[in-house]
Amino acid sequence: MSTVRDTRVVVTGAGGGIGAALARRFAAGGARVVVNDLDAAKAEAVAGEIGAVAVPGDASAVVERARDALGGTVDVYCANAGLGSAGDALADEDVWASAWDVNVMAHVRASRILLPDWLERGEGRFVSTVSAAGLLTMIGAAPYSVTKHGALAYAEWLSLTYRHRGLKVHAICPQGVRTDMLTAAGSAGDLVLAPTAIEPEDVAQALFDAMDEDRFLVLPHAEVADYYRARATDPDRWLTSMNKIQRTWEAAPR
Repeated sequence: MSTVRDTRVVVTGAGGGIGAALARRFAAGGARVVVNDLDAAKAEAVAGEIGAVAVPGDASAVVERARDALGGTVDVYCANAGLGSAGDALADEDVWASAWDVNVMAHVRASRILLPDWLERGEGRFVSTVSAAGLLTMIGAAPYSVTKHGALAYAEWLSLTYRHRGLKVHAICPQGVRTDMLTAAGSAGDLVLAPTAIEPEDVAQALFDAMDEDRFLVLPHAEVADYYRARATDPDRWLTSMNKIQRTWEAAPR
C-alpha cells in the first residue's frame, strides 16, 4: 500500500498510545481519519492535533457514526481499543466478560457492518491490534492472554476467508510498548515487557511496512517470530521456559 492519501480510516482506542500513533501516521499520509476513544476529551485532543474527526464512545458502536463522519464509507478500520485485563484462573466473571467484549467481540461487531460494503467493492482493510500475547502468552494476565489469542484467531479467519475477495487483514503483535497499558501491567510488565519496550510510533511504522508488503503478521519486535516458531516446534520446552519466568515473577518482591 504505497499511499493512504484520501483513504477513509477509523482508529479505535486512539486517545493515546498505539491508537494515537496510528491516527497520526494515517493523517500525515493524507488520510481522512476518525479518532475514537471512550475518553471524549482525549479523542478530541488527538483529532484536533491532526485535523481529524473525533467520534468518542464505545468501540463496538462506532462504525455507523464513523461512516457518517467520513461520508458513508470506511476504507481502513483499525480495531485498536483493548483491555489489558490482569488476573489468573480465579479472575471474576465480569473481568473475563469485559475482556472478551472489548478484545474480541468489538472486532466481530465492526466487521459485521463493514464486510458487506467491502466485499461488494472488492476492497477493504481490517487492522487488528493483537499483542504478542496473542501469539505467545503473558504471565499474570489470563483474561488478556486468552482473549488476545481470540483476536488473532478472528483476524486469521477473516484473512483466509475473504482475501480472494479483496480484504486485507493485518494483525499487529508487539511486545512491550511505552503506553499506559504497559504501566498498568505492573511487576509482570516490568519483568517481561519493559526491557525491550518500544515507542508507539515504532508500531505505526511496522504496520505501514506490512501494508507496503501486503503482510498479515506485523511484528514490531522481530524476536517474536523466533519465540512463535519455538512455541510451535517444541511446545513443552517453550512452556517450561515460560514457567521459569512465571516462577521468577512469583519470587520477586512486590
